Amino acid sequence: MSEGMATDGDGTVAGVPVDWDAQAAVFDDEPDHGLRDPGVRAAWAERLRGWLPGRPAEILDLGCGTGSLSLLAAEQGHRVTGVDLSPAMVERARAKLAGRDAVFLTGDAAHPPVGEQRFDAVLVRHVLWALPDPARALRHWRGLLRPGGRLVLVEGVWGSVTPVGIPADRLLTLLAPLVSHTHLDLLSPDPRLWGRKVDDERYAVVARV
Repeated sequence: MSEGMATDGDGTVAGVPVDWDAQAAVFDDEPDHGLRDPGVRAAWAERLRGWLPGRPAEILDLGCGTGSLSLLAAEQGHRVTGVDLSPAMVERARAKLAGRDAVFLTGDAAHPPVGEQRFDAVLVRHVLWALPDPARALRHWRGLLRPGGRLVLVEGVWGSVTPVGIPADRLLTLLAPLVSHTHLDLLSPDPRLWGRKVDDERYAVVARV
């Protein structure tokens, strides 16, 4: 999901209901959603190579939307399980990754319906900030990792008048008791990721257990 597009567990943004099934038809119009521009796509692919394991791995993509990051991960040799609250998003993700080693499920990102399955990496983009209890979600996601696994969390703070999001320092504080190592990757200075120059706070944290 993206700024202004992240959802909490009941399908709202800042308490306002969002029809995510309706949004699915236009979701990929944003440069960093659809990754249709070759330069934007290449920039995200490059970042994922640095964030995800270097060997083929089991990746859980939470709030996967239409599956653009899932597709990049699959192209890099990973097996992907994607979860999104919207059946229409999931349908589009399945179509986008048809023939790939990927499974998509409809469900809540905070409590994904993956049973006892465990993963080498949990990938979450622009979702954590809108969840009602980020600390609880992080604890649950930590429990979905295999030994030596990692959380890849792409977040930010958007807007100047009434900013929304989760600052990097707060996220690092929440992660401190859960993981053994964190790496902060600042993303705002790279306009290739967004299809334009941005001046708000955008970052990724890779947290290893």
